[in-house]
Amino acid sequence: MRVALWFLGLFGVAVALALFAGNNQGTVTLFWPPYRIDVSLNLALLVLMGLFLVVHLALRALAVLFELPQRARRWRVQQKERALLASLVDATAQMLAGRFVRARKAAQMVLVQEQALVTMGEPLEQAAELRAVAHVLVAESAQSLQDRPVRDEHLALARARLSNRMGAVAQGLREGLALRQARWTLDDRDPAGALSLLAELPQGVARRTLALRIRLKAARLARQTAVALDTARLLAKHRAFSPEAARSIVRGLALDLIQGAHDTLQVQRAWASLDDTERKLPDVAIAAATRLMVLGGDSALARSWLTPLWDIWTQAASQDQDIHHEGVLTQMQQIRLVRALELSLDSLDSAWLGRIEQTQLQVPGHAALQYLAGMACMKRQLWGKAHQLLNQAAQSLRDPDLRRRACVAMALLAAERGDTDGEYKAWKEAARDHDLEHIEPEQRRA
Repeated sequence: MRVALWFLGLFGVAVALALFAGNNQGTVTLFWPPYRIDVSLNLALLVLMGLFLVVHLALRALAVLFELPQRARRWRVQQKERALLASLVDATAQMLAGRFVRARKAAQMVLVQEQALVTMGEPLEQAAELRAVAHVLVAESAQSLQDRPVRDEHLALARARLSNRMGAVAQGLREGLALRQARWTLDDRDPAGALSLLAELPQGVARRTLALRIRLKAARLARQTAVALDTARLLAKHRAFSPEAARSIVRGLALDLIQGAHDTLQVQRAWASLDDTERKLPDVAIAAATRLMVLGGDSALARSWLTPLWDIWTQAASQDQDIHHEGVLTQMQQIRLVRALELSLDSLDSAWLGRIEQTQLQVPGHAALQYLAGMACMKRQLWGKAHQLLNQAAQSLRDPDLRRRACVAMALLAAERGDTDGEYKAWKEAARDHDLEHIEPEQRRA
C-alpha cells in the first residue's frame, strides 16, 4: 500500500511539472552591458537547481574532508574500547577456567588500556566501575595464588575508585567487595574477622544467601554454635540447601550446642533456644536428655523431653513398623533412647514404670524394651522379674554394649541370690560381649 501511494505521488509531481513547464512561455533576460542574454524560465530554473546541487555537494565534501581527523580519532578510540572489552572478557574467562596467572595479566591489561583512553582524553562514562571490576579480578586471582599483598593492594584500589561514585552499579560493586573481603578473610582462617566484616554490612546485604553461607562457615570455625544455628535456619528458609542437607546441618549444630553445655542451666537454655521442629529430632532430644542427666539435672524434666520419642517408638513397635518408615526411630536411636531412660531409673516414678511395663507387655518380644523393663524392675528390687526379663533380653539383643550391661546386671542378681555358677556364667558372657564390641562388624558376624 505504501509503495502504491509513493507511485501515485510521483506521478502527480510529474504531471504538475509537465503542466507547468509545457505551457510556460516566460523568459529571463540578463543584462551585461553591452550584452543581453535571453533564456527561458525553465532553463533558468534548471540552472539554479544545478548550481544549488553543486554547491551543496561541494560543502558536504569539504565537511567530510575537515571531519577526517575526528573520524580517525573516533576510530582509534573505538578500537581501544573493543580491545579493552576483549581483555575484560578474557580475564573473566581465564578466571572461570582456573588460569589465575593469565587472568591477572588480562585484568592488568584492562587497567593499562583504560589509562590509555584517559591519556587520549576520551575517558569512559563508567571508567571507575570498570577499573574496580578489573581490580577485583586481579585481587581474586591473587587470592587464588595466595598472594595476599597484591590482593590487599588491589582491594584498596577498587574501594578508592568507588568511594565517590553514585548509582546502583557502584553500590552493587561496593557490596560485592565487602562480601569478597569477608570470604577471603575466612579463607585466611580468621573467622572472627569474617564475622566482624559481615556485621558491618547493611541488613539487606547480610541476609543474602552468599552472606549467610559465609557467616555459617565462619561461625562454625569460631565455635559460635548459636550463631551458626540461627544462620542455618535462615539458609534452610531460603532453600539454600536441600531438605535433607538442611535437616542434617541443623541437627548437627543443635547437637553441638547441647554438647557444649557445661551445666544444667546451659542445657535448659540450649533446649529452650531450639524450635519445635528441632526438638522433635530424635538425636537432639536424646542428646539433650542424656546431657542433662549426666550433669545431674532433673530426671523428670529429661523424661518429659523424651516422652514424644517414647510415644513414637512404642506406637511403631506395637504396629511392627519397619525402622526405615518415616517418623520411626532407627535401631541405633532406640538403643540411645533406652540408655537415656536407664540413666533416670533411680528416680523413676510409678507412672513411667507403669508405662514401661505396659509397653513391654504389648510388645513382649522386643529385646530393648525387655532390657529397659528388666533394669527398671531391678531398681525396684523385683529380683525374679528382673532376672527373667534381662535373661530374655540378653539372648535377643544385638547391641554388644546393651548385652554386656544385661549380663552384668544378671551377674549382680545371681550374686544377690548366692548363685555362684550363674554369676560366673553371666560375668563370662559380659566379658565376651566386651571383647566383641571392639571387633569389626564383618568379623563379628563371621
